[in-house]
Amino acid sequence: MKSRGFTLIELLIVVVIIGILAAIAIPKFANTKEKAYLAQMKADLRNLATAEEAYFYDKSTYTTDLVALNNYRASVGVTVTFGTVNTQGWGASVTHANLPPPGKTCALFFGPAPVAPATSDGQIVCQ
Repeated sequence: MKSRGFTLIELLIVVVIIGILAAIAIPKFANTKEKAYLAQMKADLRNLATAEEAYFYDKSTYTTDLVALNNYRASVGVTVTFGTVNTQGWGASVTHANLPPPGKTCALFFGPAPVAPATSDGQIVCQ
């Protein structure tokens, strides 16, 4: 009478193959998450620019008060930090809580209010 089933060696080979596939996939997944967080930060800066310009249209000045920008909400985990804000321009940078240390910062400014790492007026730069 012949017994049916897998041998221990066959099972160990399957476990090793699954381990190798996981070792390849996990770093790629982490890199994809980081790209998604950076895209979220850039989108938040674009939305902030739209909200600031709408506020300027109504009040003839820019603001650092996120509540006053009633049509702007930062994404979960994104922290907005304002630089110089006045009637001539504004600048802001964002960070994401879920990015591993040291993390990355994205910045945007309009007018004479540069915020590192942004170097050109109206262009989002991440570092």
